[in-house]
Amino acid sequence: MKKLALLALLATSYTTTFAQSNEAIQQAGDKINYFLYSINKNYVDTINNSKLLEDGMRAMLKNLDPHSVYLTAEELKVSDEPLKGNFDGVGITFNLQEDTILVVDVIDGGPSKKAGLLPGDRIVKVDDTLVAGVKISQRQVMKKLRGVKGTQVKVGILRFGEQNLLDYTITRDKIPLHSVYACYMVDTETGYIKLSRFAATSTQEIKEGIQKLKAKGMKNLIFDLTDNGGGYLSAAIDIGDIFIKGNELMVYTEGVHSPRREYKTSYTSGVASANTFEQGKLIIMIDEGSASASEIVSGGMQDHDRAILVGRRTFGKGLVQNTIDLPDGSAMRLTTSRYYIPSGRCIQRPYNKGVEEYREDIYDRIKSGELFHLDSVKLDKSKVFYTKNKREVYAGGGVMPDVYVTLDTVENVKFLKDVIRKGLYNKFINRFLDKNRTSLQTQYPTFQDYKDKFTITDAMMKDFMALAEKEKIEKPNKADAKIADKWIKIQLKANIANNVWTESELYEIINEQNEVYKKAVEIIKSNEFQKRNINE
Repeated sequence: MKKLALLALLATSYTTTFAQSNEAIQQAGDKINYFLYSINKNYVDTINNSKLLEDGMRAMLKNLDPHSVYLTAEELKVSDEPLKGNFDGVGITFNLQEDTILVVDVIDGGPSKKAGLLPGDRIVKVDDTLVAGVKISQRQVMKKLRGVKGTQVKVGILRFGEQNLLDYTITRDKIPLHSVYACYMVDTETGYIKLSRFAATSTQEIKEGIQKLKAKGMKNLIFDLTDNGGGYLSAAIDIGDIFIKGNELMVYTEGVHSPRREYKTSYTSGVASANTFEQGKLIIMIDEGSASASEIVSGGMQDHDRAILVGRRTFGKGLVQNTIDLPDGSAMRLTTSRYYIPSGRCIQRPYNKGVEEYREDIYDRIKSGELFHLDSVKLDKSKVFYTKNKREVYAGGGVMPDVYVTLDTVENVKFLKDVIRKGLYNKFINRFLDKNRTSLQTQYPTFQDYKDKFTITDAMMKDFMALAEKEKIEKPNKADAKIADKWIKIQLKANIANNVWTESELYEIINEQNEVYKKAVEIIKSNEFQKRNINE
């Protein structure tokens, strides 16, 4: 009954505070108290008041918007781990929604990302044990998914648009603390930085990366925010500081009960620094996985005409949550305002059709053709917004790139999806390196040697396809086989580099087949900045 008493105390305190200004709140508080009292007094069976209360609180917040959420003390403790902590596991953040494990985010560079899990997936089995509809707790989920680096866990995934359960094998690993996954020179004048999330250390990592690239002659920068789900607002503001001069508006927040609050850059205007990039061509790569803080930075740079955005429309997460601690250690993350980028555009896409439809937006984009055809992109052109240099931009949810790039068709090849689901790349590479690591390092003493000279042989491909057959993966048709052959070779070469060197080398190889990246490199070499009136 402790939590029941807590709710009554909160309701009494809350209603007393607002009784004079809002009689409706007073009446609602009285109703909740009487509602819970009546259940306990009259229900046929014994009540688990804690569970009843938590379910009710989750339901109330779920009906407000897609991002307001109730967290138990334990859930609160682990919710920010991807941004702060260091642990062995599978590399996902999740919520328990309607007694199902919902994957909220897949940490870039983590084991689940490599295995092929996606945000929105529902985990219904773990190691052949049903975990959906069985009243599983947050602690039990963590116990099942976490484990020692190198151990494996099998998960059964229910994915929207797929009729059958999808089985994945995930090899647990150290969840990376760093947020800059790649930092290298594309050519003698152009650098590339891949940021996976906006974490506590991100600003410092970006500064170190810029300093390193400038020392190598960097004059232009490609900043990759694709699949970056966001993170700390403070990191977004600080990173914005790196690219534009001081005292410039990056974003403002506003809500019915939250007065407008502006966040501006703070560097002293005109002061050059080895770890800032206020001058030079800046390209920002974005896609449907770029959310929240990614949208603040990319949208802010677009509104200030500081960068050309390349890719596809971003996710559209522009609701601001504040954590309200409750006396028993639990908390609610309540949406209190919206983000607005400098032009006045709100990042948030509509959610008036319900939370489920909101979460399935990515599949709606596929269905509508938005990811494959520019003409299918839905923008709200009823109101025009303007960048600093008077370019027209529009709202409608998310940030629209200046240069649109379609989703690669490789995403639709079933054979490649099955290869990822079964963890074939990891299995093959582990076996290959067990036999060849020493000779590989001797033959290719530097990564550049490896990149320039190493090739995936026909014999390796034959072994890979034999492994696929052993795993009972259906062979691709003739058209898909040609696509698959090229992509598998790139993936194998990149993932071997990741194992022998670092993840930065993985991206240096994999980007050779990344259409958004290739378009960014092309634009750097063109006069697109002058044509679009973008500041260099």
